[in-house]
Amino acid sequence: MLASLPAAAQQVDCPIKVGVLHSLSGTMAISETTLKDTVEMLVSQQNEKGGLLGCDVEAVVVDPASDWPLFAEKARELLTVEKVDVIFGSWTSVSRKSVLPVLEELNGLMFYPVQYEGEESSRNVFYTGAAPNQQAIPAVDYFLEELGVERFALLGTDYVYPRTTNNILEAYLKSKGIAEEDIFINYTPFGHSDWATIVGDVVEMSEDGRQVGVISTINGDANIGFYKELAAAEVSADDIPVVAFSVGEEELSGLDTSNLEGHLAAWNYFMTADTPENAAFIKGWRDFIGDDSRVTNDPMEAHYIGFNMWVNAVEDAGTTDVDAVREAMYGQTFPNLTGGVAEMLPNNHLTKPVLIGEIRADGQFDIISQTEPVPGDAWTDYLTESAKLKSDWPGLGCGMYNTETESCVQIQSNY
Repeated sequence: MLASLPAAAQQVDCPIKVGVLHSLSGTMAISETTLKDTVEMLVSQQNEKGGLLGCDVEAVVVDPASDWPLFAEKARELLTVEKVDVIFGSWTSVSRKSVLPVLEELNGLMFYPVQYEGEESSRNVFYTGAAPNQQAIPAVDYFLEELGVERFALLGTDYVYPRTTNNILEAYLKSKGIAEEDIFINYTPFGHSDWATIVGDVVEMSEDGRQVGVISTINGDANIGFYKELAAAEVSADDIPVVAFSVGEEELSGLDTSNLEGHLAAWNYFMTADTPENAAFIKGWRDFIGDDSRVTNDPMEAHYIGFNMWVNAVEDAGTTDVDAVREAMYGQTFPNLTGGVAEMLPNNHLTKPVLIGEIRADGQFDIISQTEPVPGDAWTDYLTESAKLKSDWPGLGCGMYNTETESCVQIQSNY
């Protein structure tokens, strides 16, 4: 049997191991458990196609339990004990930043599937979720241009992604002529449940008659209490629209959405996308999970694109060696589930279309806006220090290159 395999395949240790680093318990399990299942589905589908480089692919699952330091420990375990070839994992930015020093020390490779705040480009991470210019900025533009929002409530969970995203959005809103006193920013802990005061503050903002909109970077199960309080306060989307960056089909599947109709979410994928690729993806997911009612969502598509790009890069490189696979990743393309094609850029980010969806009573989204693919920007144009930075790993060998001094600021990431 071995004699019939290409030489490169004979040099690979079988099975090829894929590490799965997603919380299966704790506050983020509501979002991350599905991503663990998604990677297991993708591994199973790859094995049905005959595996990879003549080997079976094996998913190695660990539970970092929504405990940010534990993400680092489990990543180290995957790379040094289990000796995985790649990791698919993390949701929150604090968990990703916990893993970064381990990846960079051990030269591991991780695919990160969730929208995030940008301001980062690690040689060891491929960011398959949205950067701010692929989600947050277009969502604000929709509020300004389509809904006439004049006062903004930026509500987030208290960690790095909401804080950095809201710093960017505050600067962007001011550049659009929104006064500082018309921007309300509030942060709450993970798992926060008492939203009465905050919702009351938001309602109060609208008492002068100007249109108020909520930009939500609330993460995890805290969303349940937030939307329940909105309903209890009889706040409809017509009164005060909410656009969420971390609420998709999976999160809504656990809520009574009858009172949430008309509120919005900004993602790069919605389950309601009408394409043959998406229909096949949904069918494959429901067949794998054995449940015809299970939903799909944006980070699942990000793992789908990232996993298939990784498979193609491994095949192109003829090895699972991280350096060779990384080099083969640049320029990889793969169809989006919403139409069009994703491309991996030199800054380790993808091109992605931006979609705005309106919540329906059945917990799905009507797609009311969709752009052409937008190149992900690792360093925002709206923060002074970041505007001068660019990331170009294959060309400049640097993820933090200062275009004014024409020098690489640093190779390792800011943890």
